[in-house]
Amino acid sequence: MDARDVSTDPPGATQRWVRMERRLDASAERAFRAWTDPEELARWLPERIEGGLAVGARSVLVWAGARVWWDVLEVHPSNTFLFRRPWLPDESIMTTVRVSVHPVGYGSRVELEDGPFPIDTPAGLDAWAAAIAAWAEALTMLRAHLDSSVDVRPRR
Repeated sequence: MDARDVSTDPPGATQRWVRMERRLDASAERAFRAWTDPEELARWLPERIEGGLAVGARSVLVWAGARVWWDVLEVHPSNTFLFRRPWLPDESIMTTVRVSVHPVGYGSRVELEDGPFPIDTPAGLDAWAAAIAAWAEALTMLRAHLDSSVDVRPRR
């Protein structure tokens, strides 16, 4: 895990967010397109996508053993992509994910924030831990795809 992945929530809070950032060699435009273009997203995260990634759309990301929906809430061209997603099969915990992309030198910085997770319940704490692992893996796959043209997704 990257040192920038530490939560900055106040001690004693019953809600937590996942906050991560990565520096990429890829341009901000290319990094943003990797999140918002269904064909590009399917090259590094899910096996395929059902639906589009336009505001108001429900997209279903499909892997061999899982299907996860995203409701796209906002898209600010070349900067911010906001969507809602469930973390448990019964959809009792849903969070909002904000992906922000900024140009930095010749590359870009991707900032991801997901939450809130209710950590005062075992299910909420488990979902928060799962989100930390899932987003760390996703950002590794994004960096491999954009900066090295390598597909490091797990094969089943």
